[in-house]
Amino acid sequence: MPHLLLLHGALGCKEQFSEIEPALAEYFEIHKLDFEGHGQSGKTESPFRISYFAENVLGYLDEHAIDKANIFGYSMGGYVALYIALTHPDRINKIGTLGTILQWDKEVVKRECRYLYPKKIEEKVPRFADILNQRHPDRWKRVVRRTKEMLEHLGMNPSISSKDWKEIEHTVRLHIGDKDNTADIEKTVEVYKKMPNSQLMVLPKTKHPFEAVNQKVLTTSIIDFFIK
Repeated sequence: MPHLLLLHGALGCKEQFSEIEPALAEYFEIHKLDFEGHGQSGKTESPFRISYFAENVLGYLDEHAIDKANIFGYSMGGYVALYIALTHPDRINKIGTLGTILQWDKEVVKRECRYLYPKKIEEKVPRFADILNQRHPDRWKRVVRRTKEMLEHLGMNPSISSKDWKEIEHTVRLHIGDKDNTADIEKTVEVYKKMPNSQLMVLPKTKHPFEAVNQKVLTTSIIDFFIK
């Protein structure tokens, strides 16, 4: 079976994919990893950076003797996959993304960072604080703070610039929910038009959170895309 590597989103961990993994495992050899500082990966003194997460992926591929990877990435995970396609094109086969912010600027960062304060999360959405603590035992607050700092860095220094998109010649399917106010369907379409071999899949009645996605529709699309 073909290999398929699943990459989680910001504040997430590899267990985000537990619901769709059984259906995908019928068609692929599934691989997952926690980006450094997330989940069960252990602590890191390094700041969070897309380039560092890309190194995590490349290291995983080397460790498992995978020369060329198919990758599906949710949100930030999709951006990491596309960054690898740009910087190490020979290591990537096909890429599928879901709800990935593709164009970073100060306004996007301001919007995305307004809730990234541990104290505010504990006060306003304690249930989410509990979820984060389960994902990142004993260090979820550090994950939130470092994620905020990473996004601020991306706003000033996007890992993929506007002129870079045309250089990504891999076959890419961009999944975007029609009600996703995070990734923004209009900006996703703009990037879709720039990449020479991209496809666009709009998921109906779908917001940004991975848990809100229709799992059957998503897995059907993933299987169709990576198998055919």
